[in-house]
Amino acid sequence: MEVEFLKEEKVAIHIPKRLYDKILEEVKKSQGEFKSVDEYVQFVLEELLREEEEYTYTPEEEEEIKKRLRALGYIS
Repeated sequence: MEVEFLKEEKVAIHIPKRLYDKILEEVKKSQGEFKSVDEYVQFVLEELLREEEEYTYTPEEEEEIKKRLRALGYIS
């Protein structure tokens, strides 16, 4: 993954300095797991997006959930 991380096209994102400083402290605490703030931020964002994908329901699944909630009286 590290080689892939280095080869990908990059774009700049601006964050407040206070946030950058907090992330930098996390990078230092990682004992080498993360080599830079960029690497840490990419990891966190990818994990967040992966979690978001895991909790996405299809329209059919959403409808089934709604049916069950109606049957239980939670929604009308």
